[in-house]
Amino acid sequence: MKTVFVALFCILTTFSFNSFAFAEENFSKNKDYQQGFIPFYIDKESGKVFVEISSFEQQFLFQSSMPHGVGSNDIGLDRGQLGQTRLVQFEKVGNKVFLRQLNTYYRADSDNSLERQAIDEAFASSILWGFKVEKVINDKVIIDYTPFLLSDIHNLGASLKSSKQGNYAIDATRSGLYEKRTKAFVDNTELEAIITFKGTGAGKHLRSVTPDSNVVTVNFHHSLIRLPDEQYQPRKFHTYSGMWSVEYADYASDIDQPLLQRVIPRHRLVKKDPNAAVSEAVEPIVYYLDPGVPEPVRSALIDGALWWDQAFAAIGYKNAFQVKMLPEDADPMDVRYNVIQWVHRATRGWSYGASVVDPRSGEILKGHVTLGSLRVRQDYLIALGLTSPFKSNDVNTTEQKEMALARIRQLSAHEVGHTLGIAHNFSASVNNRASVMDYPHPLISLDAQGDIDLSNAYATDIGVWDKHVINYAYADFDNEQQGLAQVIKAAKQQGLQYMSDPDARPKSGAEAAGHLWDNGADPVTELTRVMAVRAKALSNFGINSIAQGTPFSELENTLVPVYNFHRYQVEAAAKIIAGVNYSYAIKGEDDIAQSVVSAEKQQAAIKALLTTIEPEFLTLSNDIISLIPPKAYGYYRTRESFSSNTSLAFDPVTAAQASAKHTLSLMLKPERLARLNQQHMLDDSIPSVHDLITEIVTATIKQDSKTGLHSAVQQRINQQVLDSILALFHNDKLVAEVRTQVYANLLDLQQWLKGKTSYHFKGNVLYAQYHLLQQQIAFSLQQGKTIIKEVPVSMPPGSPIGASSH
Repeated sequence: MKTVFVALFCILTTFSFNSFAFAEENFSKNKDYQQGFIPFYIDKESGKVFVEISSFEQQFLFQSSMPHGVGSNDIGLDRGQLGQTRLVQFEKVGNKVFLRQLNTYYRADSDNSLERQAIDEAFASSILWGFKVEKVINDKVIIDYTPFLLSDIHNLGASLKSSKQGNYAIDATRSGLYEKRTKAFVDNTELEAIITFKGTGAGKHLRSVTPDSNVVTVNFHHSLIRLPDEQYQPRKFHTYSGMWSVEYADYASDIDQPLLQRVIPRHRLVKKDPNAAVSEAVEPIVYYLDPGVPEPVRSALIDGALWWDQAFAAIGYKNAFQVKMLPEDADPMDVRYNVIQWVHRATRGWSYGASVVDPRSGEILKGHVTLGSLRVRQDYLIALGLTSPFKSNDVNTTEQKEMALARIRQLSAHEVGHTLGIAHNFSASVNNRASVMDYPHPLISLDAQGDIDLSNAYATDIGVWDKHVINYAYADFDNEQQGLAQVIKAAKQQGLQYMSDPDARPKSGAEAAGHLWDNGADPVTELTRVMAVRAKALSNFGINSIAQGTPFSELENTLVPVYNFHRYQVEAAAKIIAGVNYSYAIKGEDDIAQSVVSAEKQQAAIKALLTTIEPEFLTLSNDIISLIPPKAYGYYRTRESFSSNTSLAFDPVTAAQASAKHTLSLMLKPERLARLNQQHMLDDSIPSVHDLITEIVTATIKQDSKTGLHSAVQQRINQQVLDSILALFHNDKLVAEVRTQVYANLLDLQQWLKGKTSYHFKGNVLYAQYHLLQQQIAFSLQQGKTIIKEVPVSMPPGSPIGASSH
């Protein structure tokens, strides 16, 4: 009997094994199988991809991205753009498999499983997709991953709609697996698809970059990534570290400890010899450059990125940061590669530094830099306009090209810095260009002969602030808490200033030292210097500003950045008005938290800013105006052109108005005036709001009449001044006590204008305008609105076009 039982068992076992083998063989027939972190099958006949799951509720990282973009900076859907990094897991529920995104912001860092469970049940998670079980083979579940791979994981349809580019949805008949970039490796599985969107109502930006605006085809990429091991040690965030922070709410923290915990994002870096003063890294941080970058830009990008090795060398690492060329067969979206990618768009735009970051710990797994290819051309254009070098047919523009390449080096270092976890420092210019993480305006000077000098336009090395940040983020310490505290203390003792985006970006901001695109320790002194450089460049401007064979109409494009060369220093100087000196001060580390900018400095800023709205400063010479005809056939006006109210002809008066409006809008920000009023109440030596507006009116409307084109510019400025004051008076954001002062200014001006409209002033060039301005004030005060809607004018874009940057 026993023998029969054994024989029967062997038969059944053999049958079962053969059945499983047959089932696996039957399923895998005509399919390519790739073994890796998460294995998959590709059915070439159906174009489907089937994922094999051997264990459920195993956490991993899911990273979406867009390797093929749309090509418009305004839409913001670029080649190589990273999506969200998600902590996920597969879960089997009956004949379904869910891909659940776990909630990493709300957590309980505790060994108590019930404490962790309480958090998991208190806050929602997200089921990203539900899959049908296709096959179960030897406890391995096979799912059809194709529908999820062909979904709009990047929210492209919603992005097009929100940017008013039309209504689009995926067309499944024109979407499918992109096998070339679908591969499996030991620690990551990479899947990619061609996704086609069909729609209607395409906006102008989308129409400009698609061969058929009703159909938009891109690629989406999925990365399934094994979680890093637990050897990585998170590092605590400090507000003066210069690093970004990864924030989460820890409900397991002690009651006397903060609920919100913050760590910095950083790459893993460990010395081979921890005891050596200088050591190589166990695994260096290697960045790979897009092989599609042409020379000489390629070499400039490598040079700039390699600046960071200086900072790592300063903390005892040898060759810890490296730059290599990306192998031609490598996938830029593969999580194993840190990539510097060269991205083309229809118009110039921002560059970005993004990273794949483990949301649990802040560990950076992949840095991905997006560099807009047209940025270098804009800097070259600025250099040409400043120097007007085309005095002969065989002119050498090496100097101008070198300035553009110097900017590219700095840009490469800047964006790589972001992918190392580093935030902007917009106060670095105060400390003599202490950081590549600032936005640098070209530091152009006049040499001993009074000629334009481009040689020092941009920094040529890593900055002292950057070394401080790398020291905080990546240095090794025997006692980390004490070591980090010493790093912070040393940087403060050096007087290094730090101000990042939330404080520096608002044009109504209070901080007196944190500005974008500025130079110098004193914004007002630098504004005066920049104006002198602008004057010299305009005096040189003419036919030598464009190359042979270029239509004269293109002089306008070259003129734009020269004429508006002072625009960002104006923004910096305006922040001195009602300015506040403050830092990210911490109790126990710092003393004075803030102080008001002195009355003397505020008055100096007002005086300097008023010079930028004088007709003499804004009126172009007839020598320049007479050289710029309407656009030549085949060439077009764009947003890079000056605003115009003269149809096809170049309009120098509106160019002047736009520049004056820029200055006035900064001086008359409602938030700035509310701050100024409070400062005056505490210290009457600081100008009041009434004083400020009185000075503006005195420097413009109350000036004697000009002649020639200066007169037209003067009248346009006068109208702009009144439009700005009336708009301010009717602004909903204006606080009551400031509105009262603006009202008093309008009454004073109205009374002055009445005095200028008597019979005795009838011969004055401005007589009719004085009448009109007086009536506009009366109507506006009576009706609660302006009598004539202001004609919209604006300056062409200065910084890269777009709403935000990195």
